[in-house]
Amino acid sequence: MQIKNKELSYLFSQLALYFEIQGVPFKPQAFLKVKETLETLKEDVEKIYQKEGFGGLENIPGVGKGIAGKIEEYLKTGEIQELQVYRKKMPVNIEELTLVEGIGPKMIKELWEHLKIKNLEEFERAAKKGKIAKLPLFGEKKQQNILEAISFLKKSQGRQLLANIYPIAKRYEEELKESGLVKQAVVVGSLRRMKETVKDIDILVTTKEPKKAMDFFVDMIPHEKVLSKGKTRICLQSYEGFDVGIRVVVQEVFGAASWYFTGSKEHNVKIEALAKKKGFTLSERGLYKGKTLIPCATEEEVYKALGMQYTEPELREDQGEVEAALQRNLPTLIPYDALKGDLQVQTNWTDGKHSIEEMAKEAKKQGLEYIVITDHTTDLSIARGLDEKKLLLHAKEIDKVQKKVPGIKILKGAEVNIRKDGALDIANEALSKLDVVGVSVHSYFKMSKKDMTERIVRAIKNPHVDILFHPTGRVVKKRDAYQVDIDKIIEVAKKTGTVLEVNGSSRMDLKDVYAAKAVQAGVKLVIDSDAHHKDHFQFLKYGIAQARRGWVKESDVINTLSEKQLLTLLK
Repeated sequence: MQIKNKELSYLFSQLALYFEIQGVPFKPQAFLKVKETLETLKEDVEKIYQKEGFGGLENIPGVGKGIAGKIEEYLKTGEIQELQVYRKKMPVNIEELTLVEGIGPKMIKELWEHLKIKNLEEFERAAKKGKIAKLPLFGEKKQQNILEAISFLKKSQGRQLLANIYPIAKRYEEELKESGLVKQAVVVGSLRRMKETVKDIDILVTTKEPKKAMDFFVDMIPHEKVLSKGKTRICLQSYEGFDVGIRVVVQEVFGAASWYFTGSKEHNVKIEALAKKKGFTLSERGLYKGKTLIPCATEEEVYKALGMQYTEPELREDQGEVEAALQRNLPTLIPYDALKGDLQVQTNWTDGKHSIEEMAKEAKKQGLEYIVITDHTTDLSIARGLDEKKLLLHAKEIDKVQKKVPGIKILKGAEVNIRKDGALDIANEALSKLDVVGVSVHSYFKMSKKDMTERIVRAIKNPHVDILFHPTGRVVKKRDAYQVDIDKIIEVAKKTGTVLEVNGSSRMDLKDVYAAKAVQAGVKLVIDSDAHHKDHFQFLKYGIAQARRGWVKESDVINTLSEKQLLTLLK
């Protein structure tokens, strides 16, 4: 992304939040839509303005006269006056406060107007003193939940969701490759291992022109400041708050360096000890036998020299992969292009953004062979959940859309709510008419481990239930999992033939370690996007990454099957 596009995208997201806080109609959605456009716009908005003037800005999708005026103002002055007025009137770190689960724009306004709370630290301090409970929109229970949410949030502060940072990092990697200045470029670190959250972006390159490559890098990355700079390494602080660095190495040590900087630390320590035992020295500087460099242009050559099977980055966590690689017993992980369908897709019938037709067309465009439309059911009133009658109309609409969108199969499903006692909020007669039934917990998260486990067990014993969606209720950086005996759930899922989901959205649920437990027990998995927007099908990639870190193979995942094979396998 071009620098001005990035800056404006960030500023418009801020404006949208302020508009929402002030209760301004329509504007929040308009600015968020333009934000999304700017994030994917290949042209530099500044160049568009230089070439075509104000009219060129108005030709950008979603940009009307008012927003074009703000873009022009920023390009001319470096500021958007309206945003400056809001910031002066309400100097609140809105983005930080909205990270707290359950805190929305109206609540932020109330916190400011009554207690002048500007940031997370002040929010926590006020909650500990009991001041939050006295506000109209809060109360004692809400105050306690806030303290728990802030405590959870602080554990992951400074880290970005994989889905947010991965596309940015890959774009930087590609732009470096396309520059003609580098021979190789690879994103390393926890991002390459596809961890759930990532602290920063590090890119390793080989080049014959280090200075030119690093100068290009500085110009390419929208940043606030240069944090450090040397002959072969430079680190920048991006506008999003994470660091972006580039490191230059010579071709002969690229394999060793990419292995070293990919990590994890625990994996590296074990491999370094193994190398030493075999008479080698291995570090970011290369693989040596005595003082002689063993050229390794790839990681495969490093592992081969040590007599090991190549270990995929997602497995490098010292979870038995070193021992398995020495015995050449690592699994063939599910490939990133293995999924034929997505079994959890929401539409604007409930809390999704787009219609059934729009979601189906996008899924087809993304290369999927089938999707299951799983809008929410009656108990989830906040999402306008469907009752039995509406599910019938929903099914008829799917049949209509199917005729309009050939080339992809649209299956009928639902995300059925599990009630407190384990009963489902839709009658069995209606469930029997669906192609796929998924169930999930959306309330009463603070039940005891015993009660929550019994609740879920009762639900998945229902003969119509095929899948347990997001089995532990976690939302990364937002909410921890509820208390549940995952071993018991896996045991019952095996007996009942219930499939467990690996959800690729910000839930990332099941966790990798639980996915590993499930497949070891012979329980099948499904990898879903939990798409509520056309753009959310990209989350399938992160679900696959989560599964790969759990040592999951293609044969463990049901949506690698054809539609007919899938329906035969389900209950």
